[in-house]
Amino acid sequence: MQYIVHENEIEVRGVSDFDPVKIFESGQCFRWNPEPDGSWTGVAKGVAAYVRSENGAVFISGSEEDFRNVWYDYFDLGTDYAAIRERVSTDPYTTEAAEYGKGIRILAQDRWEALCSFIISQCNNIPRIKKIIEALCALCGDEIDFRGTKYYSFPSAETLSEMKPEDLAPIRSGYRAPYIIEAAKSVVSGKTDLEALSKLDCASAVKELRKLPGIGEKVANCAVLYGLRIPTAFPVDVWIKRALDEHYPPGFDSAVFGDAAGLAQQYIYYYIRSANTASGH
Repeated sequence: MQYIVHENEIEVRGVSDFDPVKIFESGQCFRWNPEPDGSWTGVAKGVAAYVRSENGAVFISGSEEDFRNVWYDYFDLGTDYAAIRERVSTDPYTTEAAEYGKGIRILAQDRWEALCSFIISQCNNIPRIKKIIEALCALCGDEIDFRGTKYYSFPSAETLSEMKPEDLAPIRSGYRAPYIIEAAKSVVSGKTDLEALSKLDCASAVKELRKLPGIGEKVANCAVLYGLRIPTAFPVDVWIKRALDEHYPPGFDSAVFGDAAGLAQQYIYYYIRSANTASGH
């Protein structure tokens, strides 16, 4: 990988498997939105940016400092996804899914943001999840002026820990409001130490997160994969369950994918959801 510093953006070359559409529509994040010019605009770790791909290169707005301090790690640019994609192609269906999903990368999201976002995601659809999260950021986050538009950072656990459920009424998160606040309090108090959990094995980290009110197996696995960056996590939602039922033997164990199970899950999710959305199912 090499990068070139331009006036308002960084041009990244030599990175295989980087497709902004597939990355931002693979169910792992909720704060990136497409623009009419084909770029994507979003906020991560308190920094707003646009991302676009052109002629085999990726362009990320901002300074070299932003690139080094935020985006290099966020987009996991030091990892060879082409090699991992080969490793997870262990059966015909996963091979098809991996080829279809070529370009997906697992984002290194802020641990608290990932946990809170997936608490909001439970029993919810993506458009509504995004709407609630943006409302939460506008209500409690810090304002960011980017290209003449107001954006907001994701509110800290400290900020949300001091709120009451009724304070979150404007975001219309329903029964999830007390779960958000209780998780924030647990993180701030140190009872739930996200950094320490990131050093555990997947099963242990999931077990600890499930001690929080309102967090089930799927939400915990999502927080572990996308926030704690434990790559063996394999979240199972309705799409993954359908894929497992239709294409894998009973009792299928994601351990067959080793430390790339999370990426295999991303490929399978994106493949089956895309196919069913296109067919109207």
